[in-house]
Order: sequence, then structure tokens, then C-alpha cells
Amino acid sequence: MVTDRHRIKFVMATRHEYGVHLQRRFDPLVTGVGPIEAAVGTAAMLATAAERGALPDLVVSIGSAGSRTLPLGSIWQVASVSWRDMDASRIGFARGVTPFADFGAELALETPLDWPTARLSTGADIVGGDAYAGIDADMVDMETYAVVRACQRFGVPVMGLRGISDGPGELEALGGWTAMLGVLDERLAEVVDRLG
Repeated sequence: MVTDRHRIKFVMATRHEYGVHLQRRFDPLVTGVGPIEAAVGTAAMLATAAERGALPDLVVSIGSAGSRTLPLGSIWQVASVSWRDMDASRIGFARGVTPFADFGAELALETPLDWPTARLSTGADIVGGDAYAGIDADMVDMETYAVVRACQRFGVPVMGLRGISDGPGELEALGGWTAMLGVLDERLAEVVDRLG
């Protein structure tokens, strides 16, 4: 297992994305779906690790993502992540910027692998159809930004690995998301091996 050789902790939203190939490589923290669940789960895990003096050297936010521009089944290293729900523009802050924070709208992630990168947008909604046009990123998820912010509080670097599960056409049912998860499991596992 990768986590036995390195102090790497993998974080996923749901076990739906944790297939037989990834199961052979690591035991993840499963936070639940969405930014709040991801933030709470990651922060709790890190707080416990900090108490034990065993913070990870790297957290990997891993799982699926949607995209209108990247091919289905492709795997991407996350170059940066933004929070599409944050909008304090009515009081003078640019969309995506958290008021009174000391960081910008887009957070850079670690990219330790020789692997293609893409920009990611995190939010509390499942994106589909014309909604992609309003998002300034290559792909979308519901957890990575929250994982990054929790890790920043503990000084732990983060990388992201995302496989494209949906995006072309309309996503109207659970099966439209789960159909590609078996393929992504195998392809993500191959990229995880590069961390070893």
C-alpha cells in the first residue's frame, strides 16, 4: 500500500469511487459528498493526526469530476482549485474570493507527477448542461477546495487526482455518474502507482 511506504493520506468523497484497483493500493478517508462534509472530515482526520504527531506529508484528494472539455475516462492532476459558490461581489469582492482572507480565488496544488494538469472548480452543486459555461475551470467536483483549505490550516500539502466521469450531454440520474467509475478506478490506480 502506498500509505505504508509514504506518509500519504488519500481522501475521497464516497466509496462508490473506491473500486477493486484502488482498494489494492490504499485505505482512504471517506468524508461524504460536498464541501462541508469534506472540510469536516479532513479537518477531523488532521487534528487527530496532529495530536499523535503523525501529520501526513501529503494529502491526495482523489475521485471523479465532471467536464465539458476533457475526455470521458481521462485522468488529470489538479493544477489549481477554486470555489465556485463563493460570491461576495455585492460588497466589493471579486467572485470566488473569500472576504477578508489572505488568499486569492484560485489555490495552487502540488503537482509532483509528470502527468497532465487541469484546473478544477469545487462547489456544492452537481453541474450539468449550460451551467458549465459559467465556470472558469476545466473540470468540476464537490470536495477538493474544502480538502485544501483544511490541509492549509495544518500546513499539509495537497495534490488532486481526478478522473472525468461525466460532462458531455445531460447528467440526469445517478447512473450517468456511476457508469464510468469502474474505468476511472483502474486508471486512477495506475497514476497512484507513480507516487510510489
